[in-house]
Amino acid sequence: MNDYRKFFKEKKITIMGLGILGRGLGYTKFLAECGADLIVTDLKTKEQLATSVKVLKSLARQDLAKIKFVLGEHRLQDFRNRDMIIKSAGVPLDSIYIKEAKKNKIPIEMDVSLFIKCAPEVMIIGVTGTRGKSMTATLIYEILKANKKFLKRKIYLGGNIRGLATLPLLKKVNKGDILVCELDSWQLQGFGDDKVSPNISVFTSFMPDHMNYYKNSMKKYFNDKANIFKFQKKDDVLIIRPGMKKFIKKEDTKSKLIIINKKEVANWKFIVPGGHQRENLACAVEVARQFDIPISKIKKTIANFKGIEGRLQLLRIYKGIKIYNDNNATTPEATIAGIEALVEKEPHVGLVASHKSDMWLNIILICGGADKKLDLIDFVKVINRNCKFVSLIPGTGTDKLIKNYKLKIKNEIGKNFKDVIQKAIAYAKKGDIILFSPAFASFGMFNNEYERNDLFVRIIKGLK
Repeated sequence: MNDYRKFFKEKKITIMGLGILGRGLGYTKFLAECGADLIVTDLKTKEQLATSVKVLKSLARQDLAKIKFVLGEHRLQDFRNRDMIIKSAGVPLDSIYIKEAKKNKIPIEMDVSLFIKCAPEVMIIGVTGTRGKSMTATLIYEILKANKKFLKRKIYLGGNIRGLATLPLLKKVNKGDILVCELDSWQLQGFGDDKVSPNISVFTSFMPDHMNYYKNSMKKYFNDKANIFKFQKKDDVLIIRPGMKKFIKKEDTKSKLIIINKKEVANWKFIVPGGHQRENLACAVEVARQFDIPISKIKKTIANFKGIEGRLQLLRIYKGIKIYNDNNATTPEATIAGIEALVEKEPHVGLVASHKSDMWLNIILICGGADKKLDLIDFVKVINRNCKFVSLIPGTGTDKLIKNYKLKIKNEIGKNFKDVIQKAIAYAKKGDIILFSPAFASFGMFNNEYERNDLFVRIIKGLK
């Protein structure tokens, strides 16, 4: 978009939620540089947001931006007499501040959906799902990027990517370029408000998550997710994994519906374990097929794919112990999938027996954290059946697990995160597997899941 600066210049914009992950900072900095009149408000204090505030104040001191900070609180007055509100992910559904803005007929925007409104000439590929969206979006991006000469277009990655804001891509994109977006349910709220959906959409899975946010309403959760296909047109494409057939029927969408078959990629060289990951791979391959990329070129990219951090990643082999980082498994179902993938992939993992009385297990699980109001019955069954020790991260979810469910295997709660890891390592022996797969949210002990990930990686890489 060539005139984006003109569009945002002197616009009165309230940024609701600056955050510390970098996305909020990214689009706030971009808007400031465009000459917008900004109010930045966040419930976090200036001390908590110090790194983000420092960058923005530097711009203000150079007279490059007009920014007012309202931190540690929100005020109704900042949601009146504005041209636009840009909200971050996770703003409550019943926010009185958003209601105030709507009452005053002020548009509510979000990072990715606002980008789409400003750059309608860019092709959007969107990926959502309770699990699998990060892997699928990354695979799509890697395949398309590796074949950009064949496509004769530039490829960009955006959406729910750590530290990466989408709106600043307006400085780079041209007509016909492709943006691959990982989209969570919160970002898709913006799509619903603007009544837009991606040109090519992928919906990987749907299962309980964020019930603390959606107040135990799976319907509300799905309604946000469904914005990824709800406004597609006849020439658009929706790709789903087989398990999504019970949630999405052909009559639910105007676009072309494609259900993938993982058998088509069953024998491909692919480093990431698990049948569910094969389905994610098949989704990415189906997207590539929409651009007529030769299968030989797709296979070459997949064979060179190294996986992504925090998604069942073999982080290190320490004294004969394989240590996997599955930090982004923040639901019981995701951890179950990780355990079952290792049982499927690794020799001598899980139940190995010719008789029921002759069984041994070698998965040591690190899990626990903040409660998301999700059922744990199946989770506990899988742990009891496939793990020999559980080292538990303190938190409200861990308390719920210990109090309301029966772990039949040895388990201990650590004093802090480092202690949790040390307990797991102390219990492990050569040939064992340590799987860090939390199954719960990171809040309470950490500001976000990425902070938890980084500390885990740092501790494991520092082992002597």
